[in-house]
Amino acid sequence: MTVDGLGPLRFPLADKQAVQLRELGRRARFGRGEQTLIDPEVRDTWEIPKELVRIEWTEAFTTVLDGMRAELGLPPHCRLMPELHSMLLYETGQFFVPHQDSEKDDAMVATLVVLLPSAHTGGELVVEHQGQTRKYQGLKTAVSLVAFYSDCRHQVLPVKKGNRVTLTYNLLLSGDSQAAAAENPMVSELAAGLLTHFATPVVLPYSSRKGEPPARLAYLLDHEYTARGLSWSRLKGSDAARGALLRAAAERAGCEITLALAEIQETWDAYDPDEEEDAWYGDHEDEDPDDHEGPGSADDRQYVLQDLIETSTTLAHWIDPETGRLEDISLDLSDAEVASTTPTADMTPYSSEYEGYMGNYGNTLDRWYRRAALVIWPRSQGFASRAEASPGWALDELAATARAGKIAEAREAARSLESFWHAAGRYPGQTELVGKALEAARELDDAQIAAMLLRPFVLERLVPPHGPAFAALATHYGDTWMDGLLRHWTEDWRPGSYGLAQAPLEWFEDLPRLCAALSAEGNASTAAARRIVELSWTMFAGQVAPALDGPLTSRREAWLTALGAPCSGIIAAADGLGSTGVLENAHKLARTAGDRAHALSMATLRAAGTRRAGFNEIALSCADRIRALLAQPQRAPGDWSIELPTGCACELCEMLGTFLRDPERRALDWPLAKDRRRHVHARIDEAELPVHHETRRQGRPYTLVLTKTEALFERERLARERHQADLAWLTDEWKVST
Repeated sequence: MTVDGLGPLRFPLADKQAVQLRELGRRARFGRGEQTLIDPEVRDTWEIPKELVRIEWTEAFTTVLDGMRAELGLPPHCRLMPELHSMLLYETGQFFVPHQDSEKDDAMVATLVVLLPSAHTGGELVVEHQGQTRKYQGLKTAVSLVAFYSDCRHQVLPVKKGNRVTLTYNLLLSGDSQAAAAENPMVSELAAGLLTHFATPVVLPYSSRKGEPPARLAYLLDHEYTARGLSWSRLKGSDAARGALLRAAAERAGCEITLALAEIQETWDAYDPDEEEDAWYGDHEDEDPDDHEGPGSADDRQYVLQDLIETSTTLAHWIDPETGRLEDISLDLSDAEVASTTPTADMTPYSSEYEGYMGNYGNTLDRWYRRAALVIWPRSQGFASRAEASPGWALDELAATARAGKIAEAREAARSLESFWHAAGRYPGQTELVGKALEAARELDDAQIAAMLLRPFVLERLVPPHGPAFAALATHYGDTWMDGLLRHWTEDWRPGSYGLAQAPLEWFEDLPRLCAALSAEGNASTAAARRIVELSWTMFAGQVAPALDGPLTSRREAWLTALGAPCSGIIAAADGLGSTGVLENAHKLARTAGDRAHALSMATLRAAGTRRAGFNEIALSCADRIRALLAQPQRAPGDWSIELPTGCACELCEMLGTFLRDPERRALDWPLAKDRRRHVHARIDEAELPVHHETRRQGRPYTLVLTKTEALFERERLARERHQADLAWLTDEWKVST
């Protein structure tokens, strides 16, 4: 072994050569997500550029690699190919915290660490896997070689004395790790088990009744795999052997099989043994709060697990059975569809969170895992099984089959989706899915199937590029069918608490573009566009109108101002379509008395931009209201009267209102118990009244001291200035007469 600029290395490595190596090196980096970082708190070591390193292995190295292949459980007809990754020098005190290696190559399955002979203490390589830990020190007079799978967590402990020198290799797997398992006698038994699984009805939870048989089987593997490393040819150890057997069994049983990545969450009834001691002896007042780790930060193995409360398993990616490409999916599995040899609880979670006793339920520990899975389903149910995981694929297939003239086949395939298609509305990429569903619904030429395919979605996912496909449906299936679809798409558009919109308000802002796209496609789609605008205004007004009564607080003003753009979008769309009913209702809303309606109207006008049609009447109403406000006499310098908003008629609020309305009285000392003081505080703060309140903690009960502040006059001055500025803007921009 030689290093350019240094020459041949002599072992055990002398201190002089270690110093020379360091001079050639640089601080080693590490990966975190998409980033490559340098942080001596995480990885403190020197990396010698590998282009400077020259290594010649004897033939014995091939034998060693073949032994490693066997020890790692990889098939005998495969071989490991070493690829030098780095040469590292750890000086006294240097280390690398626990981590997992990233896969630097699509064929990488493992890491090889070569511990070169050196006289040092400490610096042990610690490798963990499925609860077991091994330490490797290295030798002074011989080379040590350690191979482990890429998903094994490992670390280098601090070097106590001397210098530690290593080579690291990426181990790449070549050959077909799934070759001919069909002759194994277990294949017949596994195939029979699969047939039994898919023929046995599932006992429904909390019931003795039986449901349908499972639609699939997801067999969880033992090793971790990234999306990049998921491949039949790179399954590790026992996973490779089991994968080959199940692959052969699936073929014999008339099933399809693919590889997937699963996200698993387990919720356990658990407790922290230390909590029991605290509960018995009491907490120590002098405890340092920093000694306690926050939720999810502690190693969850310290907790005692009792009963498994709930498990959820979701497939997030799989290899497309036809193309072989990795595909993003989203599929929730039932417990009856999941099997494993190693229980998930025996694996190491990538995250955990402990929730202590909360009163209504006991202590719980949530743990999250990522596991690979072999997913199997009957070939006869292939379309439905794949469609449930990937609705976009299913819609493309339906449209393509129908366009190929196989209408009956496409309709039959579509009907097979009905039992689970309602969940399609929860999948990501909804806007794209709606476009695909519109195309498939037209191609299938069946009103009932078309409604079934479109029903899971919501109206706010309809965007201008969908115009032609949506118009084609409106023309083909008629007004009654379209009205039913639109009503279903807006079922969840119900007013929420405090006037919070359930439909995305941003969608209303773009409504003019959508309606323009629809109206350009003909009479049927224009009628549908008018119906969309009517439904949009009904939802919007239903949310806003009840909230226009009362004082204009800063919170309400901010909320109403944010509604200006959505309101403007609906009005502009209504004007473009000639929807006179919506316009009349919008103008009526703008004429509603009160500061809140005025704030919404002004925000709507400002959001209208260069659009004028449909808004002029609102501008006139705003100008008239401002003139009326400016015509009112200004508050006299000594007038301290404040109007308490309606809302509560209790005797406390009656006394508070009397004090506030008094134009001469500025302060009030009011002995009140705590709950009664709290009620008065709430009324003042909720209405944002210019009244300072504090509690004088003397005597019993304490005294609530109320004082009207100068902000009363300042607010009216600022309001008047704003009205004047708004009137000037309306005169200039909207040409309202003065």
